[in-house]
Amino acid sequence: MLNARVSIVLPAIAVLLAGIVSGTVLAQSKKGTIVCWKDKAGKTVGCGDKVPPEYQDNAASELSKTGVTRKSLESAEEREKRLAQEKLDEKERVLAAKKAAEQKRQDTALLNTYTSEKEIDLRRDRDLATIDGQVTQMRVMHKNAASRVAEVKDRIATSAKSGKSPSDSQKQDLQRAEADMHRHESSIADKEKEKEEIRARYAAMRARFIELKGGGAPAAAPTPTAAAKK
Repeated sequence: MLNARVSIVLPAIAVLLAGIVSGTVLAQSKKGTIVCWKDKAGKTVGCGDKVPPEYQDNAASELSKTGVTRKSLESAEEREKRLAQEKLDEKERVLAAKKAAEQKRQDTALLNTYTSEKEIDLRRDRDLATIDGQVTQMRVMHKNAASRVAEVKDRIATSAKSGKSPSDSQKQDLQRAEADMHRHESSIADKEKEKEEIRARYAAMRARFIELKGGGAPAAAPTPTAAAKK
């Protein structure tokens, strides 16, 4: 019998409390906006005229007097993420603006420097010819170094036939000659790489020039004849 009474009384108390809370919120809504705050999980845990201090950093919602959501208030974490994203977006915008300004500067210089594709090709060929001349000189020096290496090795071989070990002077001569030969080989390789970079740079320049002039698809640039290797 007692259990039955309890089961009847408890729901009644819950309804009464809900009515009191509802009445309080409605009374507050007559004075201004209703604010509903959430916990860390994003679940609404209360409503009133202001957010309690312990929920200040959480998300919340502002409701009208009729209970319609008027504005969502972001949490401190959401605000921090938004500000970080805005900062990143601004940085990207500034970089894009700088890139566009630099491209405009380069385009202006390109149009002021050349009047036709042929002029670009001629300038490319002159630059390549300069590098080819340098490579030719390097090949001569490489050939001389290789000859010195062969010469020192012959002297060492002749001494060995006589039962003599290589002298310190011969060892040093061989080391210097081999170092010179390898240095010239590396320099030649660097110059060949530089030539490829020049071709690529002028090809891009040529294509951009045609684009700025309003032309169609860029025509294939004539490939200069490579200097004969010696």
